Amino acid sequence: MIVSAKPHPTGHPGYSETLPGLEESAEVARRLVRTALAIWHLEELTDPGTLLVTELVANAVKHTNTRYIRIIVSRPSQRFVRIGVVDKARVMPEMAKQGDDLLTSGRGLLLVDALAERWGTDLYRWGKQVWAELLCEPAA
Repeated sequence: MIVSAKPHPTGHPGYSETLPGLEESAEVARRLVRTALAIWHLEELTDPGTLLVTELVANAVKHTNTRYIRIIVSRPSQRFVRIGVVDKARVMPEMAKQGDDLLTSGRGLLLVDALAERWGTDLYRWGKQVWAELLCEPAA
C-alpha cells in the first residue's frame, strides 16, 4: 500500500507529490494528473496525460535506483501542461534505437515522444527531471 500526502500547489498553477520509487506509485501519479487536469478543465488531456506519467514513472523506477520520485504537474504557460518525474539519478534517458528488441521493453520513450508536443530532461547536480508537455487546445 502506498501512503501518500494530498497533492499541493507548487507554483501558479501546479501540483506535485513525492512517492516511493516503486511501480505501484504510477497509480497515485495518474490520480494526481487526473486531478490537476480536471481542476484546469482540461479533461481532454486525461488519456495522454495519464499514459505519459505512467511511462515516465516506469522509466524512473526501472532505470534508476532511486528510493523516491517526485511527480510534478504544472502549467508553464496557457498553451502547455508539463508532466515531470524527478529522481536522484543522473543517468540520462535513452530512446530505443533501430534494431532494439521492442517486444519486451524500450517502448516507453518512443511512446512519450509520440504523445508529447515536446519532452526533455533537466539535469541537476543531485539528479534530473524527465518531463513531457501536452498542448492545450484552445476552447472553440
